[in-house]
Amino acid sequence: MRAHTLSLAGLALVAGLTLTACDGGDGATASDQPSSSAQGSGDAAQNGGDSAAPADKGSTSGGSGSASGGSGGGAGAGAGAGGACKTAQLDFSLSHGMSENTYLINLKNTGSAACSLQGFPGVDLKGKDGTVSADRSSLTPAKVTVQPGEETRFTLHAPANTSGGSGVTFTSLIVTPPNETHSHSLPAAINLAVSDKPTGDITVDPVGAGK
Repeated sequence: MRAHTLSLAGLALVAGLTLTACDGGDGATASDQPSSSAQGSGDAAQNGGDSAAPADKGSTSGGSGSASGGSGGGAGAGAGAGGACKTAQLDFSLSHGMSENTYLINLKNTGSAACSLQGFPGVDLKGKDGTVSADRSSLTPAKVTVQPGEETRFTLHAPANTSGGSGVTFTSLIVTPPNETHSHSLPAAINLAVSDKPTGDITVDPVGAGK
């Protein structure tokens, strides 16, 4: 999937395509949910992940249907022990990176056994005006083993709004771990410029890169 240029016309088109997507995902309470995207289906093959299940990347049409159940723990704890980390056994949190236009998505293993992650996660930025998907960076994925109670992370790069205008604000991130088919919604407040000219790429690094 290519990086998206944010424009007034482009946002209007994306909004038209995504407003019919499932509701929810923007609230303060994050929730795990099945992903309906198309891009992530090739993650397992492309990223060398050790799970046979295809990785779903949140699509530009949203892919963020609401479902009950919180992050981490619960029935999913311990699932995939010794194998690929499952969405249900991960706790998700968002923090700022070292620079203004970087965001860290932290993934904590709440299961009872070690699990592994390898590849690019799917990340959609969702707001009232629509949804855009992060493209993959040029970094090479490596396998990361996460012990119970420990965490790893990945970086989202989004161009800062230096236009002087109000821009457009995305209020949630729809995150799909590598080689997984369920997404998790994180509250966010990411403001990007609206322009007819390219403002830079919105990209995501593989899990574990740069930690």
